[in-house]
Amino acid sequence: MRRTLVHFLVIAFACSALLVGASSRAGNLVTADWLRSNLAREDLLLIDASSARLYAAKHIPGAISVDLYTYGSPHKVTSAEMERRMQAWGVSPGKKIVLYDQGASMEATWLFYELHYHGYPAEGLHVLDGGLAKWEATGGAVTKDATPPPKPGSFRVTQTKEDQRVRLAEFVTASGDPAKHTIVDALEPSNYFGATKFFDRAGHVPNAVMLPVSDFFNADKTFKSASEIRTMATHVGVTPERQIHSHCGGGVAATVPYFALKFLAGYPNVKVYKESQMEWLQDERGLPMWTYDAPFLKRDGLWLNGWSNRMMRIYGVTQLSVIDVRAPEAYKQGHVPFALNLPADLFRDHVGNPAKLAAILGPAGVDPTHEAVVVSAGGLNPNAALAFLMLEKLGQQKVSLLMDSVDDWGFRGLPLTKEATAVGPKKSPMDVSIPPIAFKADLRKDVMIKDAAATKGPYPKLLRLMGFPDVKVLVI
Repeated sequence: MRRTLVHFLVIAFACSALLVGASSRAGNLVTADWLRSNLAREDLLLIDASSARLYAAKHIPGAISVDLYTYGSPHKVTSAEMERRMQAWGVSPGKKIVLYDQGASMEATWLFYELHYHGYPAEGLHVLDGGLAKWEATGGAVTKDATPPPKPGSFRVTQTKEDQRVRLAEFVTASGDPAKHTIVDALEPSNYFGATKFFDRAGHVPNAVMLPVSDFFNADKTFKSASEIRTMATHVGVTPERQIHSHCGGGVAATVPYFALKFLAGYPNVKVYKESQMEWLQDERGLPMWTYDAPFLKRDGLWLNGWSNRMMRIYGVTQLSVIDVRAPEAYKQGHVPFALNLPADLFRDHVGNPAKLAAILGPAGVDPTHEAVVVSAGGLNPNAALAFLMLEKLGQQKVSLLMDSVDDWGFRGLPLTKEATAVGPKKSPMDVSIPPIAFKADLRKDVMIKDAAATKGPYPKLLRLMGFPDVKVLVI
């Protein structure tokens, strides 16, 4: 997979869909108005899925508390144990079960999934749209008084719905087959791109598509409409013809995309990977994690020195074009060995004519079939980002950034040189000159946009470097 840019969803529409009659927006959502009118129904079982602490602070009168976190790991519970729990909660066949949390959270969808996975029919399961927040905002009463334990239920767990759950072996296969499968990551961008982590390694499962929990809710904590969820999902490539596997860190947040895509948007094939990254990262095979949409966009000095040194180049091992985008004066003061000085101004002057830039890069020693490592004043900055984008536009096989500055390189004790890198035909087997080449550009259309207003679709398209959210948008 090679994607180095992403279209972020930066504006969330806050409009709510119209109510269908007086009952619910969709088959498995009920409104606060509907609940107020039906609290006295004998077949209604109202469950507060928030933490026990929040339930004690305030809850809807008549709601019982089911805090799944207090039961420990949800991954290994037996059917018999789950049956005992469900009966203790008052779950019986024919009940209309309404679940809620604080709103725009994941506990209600988590309990929805667990009940459905263990056999309770979906038509009997409902989530209060907007949760407790919407209930109070529309005048609903709350209480601190605990609801008496319900009459024990009679529901029997005879069979789990395995078609709603994905296991590790299938999930590994899905990661490597994006043509038929879509892996949805329900965590936030900071987790997806590796800024924060739950476990020993940061990032996301290869080829996973980011659809964080927060994207599914309006400002008032109600779910977005079915049509907007479909539009949002399609915008990032999550389409209904594929098998969709929703996951997160431990299987809880994953239930929000599952519920929204399957029961609101009508996607037919959606599963939850309950064990999620917890199991993925514990696997003894050392399953990979990406911190960007393509791996290894960041390089360090030790890596570059190991693969781009005199011996590696003599024996033809090195498949790297090292591009120093600093000004010529800085390059002459000292540079990474075998770096080609192609100042950022050269890329800037040819933004509108990438084919002409290609005609310059080839004779300068840049091989489009190699990985191009961009060296700058240090890591990601406007000059490095510009060169990165232009090389991507030209169809460079791969582009990465040296995260060390030249000063950092020297402080590490790695070699620096003041002599310009020799470009020309090799005169002997020991010659490390970099041969010029005809740079055949393979222009990519999806790297840059010239007119942001001309883009089509319900969301504005902002182009940013993968995993570098602080980079300014480049609009030509």
